[in-house]
Amino acid sequence: MGNIRPLAFWPPVILFIAACAYNFVDKAGFGKMINESNKWLMSNFAWAFCLGVLVMLGVIIFVMCSKFGDVRIGGKDAAPMLDDWRYFSITLTSIIAIGILFWATAEPLYHLTDPPKSLNIAKNSPEAAVFAMSTLFIHWGFLPLAIYAVPSIMFAFAYYNMKKPYSLGSTLTPVFGDKVLGKWAQGIDAVCMYALIAGMAACLGAGVLSIAGGLNKLTGVQTGAFLWAVVDAAVVLTFVLSSITGLFNGIKRLSEINSIVFFAMAIFVFVLGPTAFMLNLGVEAFANHLQTFFAKAAFTGAAAGDPWAGWWTIFYWCNWLAWAPVSGMFLGKISYGHTIRKALTVQFILPALFDILWMVIFGGAAIYSELHGGKLMEAMAKGTEFSVYAFLDQYPLALITTTIFVFCMFLSYVTGSDAYTTTLGGMSTTGISPADPEPSMSIKVVWGVIIGVVTYVMISTAGVDGIKMLSNLGGGPALILELLISYGLVKVALNPSYYDTFKNDYHADGSPIKSKTKKALMSEEAVIEAYHGKPTIKG
Repeated sequence: MGNIRPLAFWPPVILFIAACAYNFVDKAGFGKMINESNKWLMSNFAWAFCLGVLVMLGVIIFVMCSKFGDVRIGGKDAAPMLDDWRYFSITLTSIIAIGILFWATAEPLYHLTDPPKSLNIAKNSPEAAVFAMSTLFIHWGFLPLAIYAVPSIMFAFAYYNMKKPYSLGSTLTPVFGDKVLGKWAQGIDAVCMYALIAGMAACLGAGVLSIAGGLNKLTGVQTGAFLWAVVDAAVVLTFVLSSITGLFNGIKRLSEINSIVFFAMAIFVFVLGPTAFMLNLGVEAFANHLQTFFAKAAFTGAAAGDPWAGWWTIFYWCNWLAWAPVSGMFLGKISYGHTIRKALTVQFILPALFDILWMVIFGGAAIYSELHGGKLMEAMAKGTEFSVYAFLDQYPLALITTTIFVFCMFLSYVTGSDAYTTTLGGMSTTGISPADPEPSMSIKVVWGVIIGVVTYVMISTAGVDGIKMLSNLGGGPALILELLISYGLVKVALNPSYYDTFKNDYHADGSPIKSKTKKALMSEEAVIEAYHGKPTIKG
């Protein structure tokens, strides 16, 4: 704790203590403040969020197709610290897992029964079903993954190839030079840590409610403040203990288990559900997705005065952006040894395709159920989290699948929080480098306790929606930061040899020399040695 970066650590901590205190003393005043702030942000800057997200998608496509895609993170002789399966499983379970578990059945039902008024789509109609599915592809497909990929690739290159400090400020050095490091970097980290903590609290809040709903379903235990506190404490304790064991002892194992459970659940629903309907609706909706991609991605509802976009699409862009910078640091950190193109394949293309398939299966089955008298919307009257349990009740072995789902929900949050607790600890303390990649145990415990307390106080008073809006307020600064990072990433992609410290990795014309690195994996010690220019040891 003696190595704390004060400008990065204290502002978000003080802000959250103040927010919890204000919420506790004047719940109505707190709710009015964050509601008005969110309304102002979304009313005045919806256009910026929509255009910004599209710019990020364009930047990622450009990077993948450029010569920069051949550059290897850590130098051309760097061997990956993670094999392809572990790299993908950690990426999948650390950035999107909890979201698709919570929303895959609930969100399409909302769109089916309450589409945008300005589009004149009748609720529960065939058009509403196609709209619902194609909207899931917008909210959970390539666009959000592009938001995460921009800071991830820029941070990975800055940290390993440019050998800059472990800070988001390092991602801006191609734009502003090294003068952005120091106090400016701490301020940038503080804003992004605030947004991530609020996002984690909102996500954990949704997870707590879902797990508590599952326990209520399985055991009959009444949901409420006591059960929420027990679930919250259990999740926080587990992810702190996992985080303390270190990246390669905790999250690696958890993510593998979690990914296997994900695939098993998807296969189960696909085989026993309305398979033909899922596939038919999925293909039709994907065609509609391609046809209306830009219209949906840039829909603000301003012309018709339709608030739907603020409730959904713009809300999502704010939320994804609030999470992305710090998430990108984690993803960049584990990308050592992979080429830029390979990293984007694992972080951008594969998770987006997985999300789309998941939504086709679970979203398609939920839509089919509601259209054929499944009454899932009635179950959601008790709370959004109950839709998935009503959904699973329609399948064989409901008791077993519900138990597995609750376990998967628990494991998903533990996996993601393991990664982010370590990242928060690294951002708020000094001395983090490839030679010493893990923050102290005490700072991880501190962040775990803060997140757990904020979650419980807020869900028991303001509710999950209140925390989400608190998180979304970080979307504005994060948008500016990500656009600057995007500009820096384009600069680097156009001339990587100018910025790379591994000058011998490039031909005279500036094009990268393709690596002949073996596929053997490196230990953490080998990564450190390679980073310092020593001979690579066997993995």
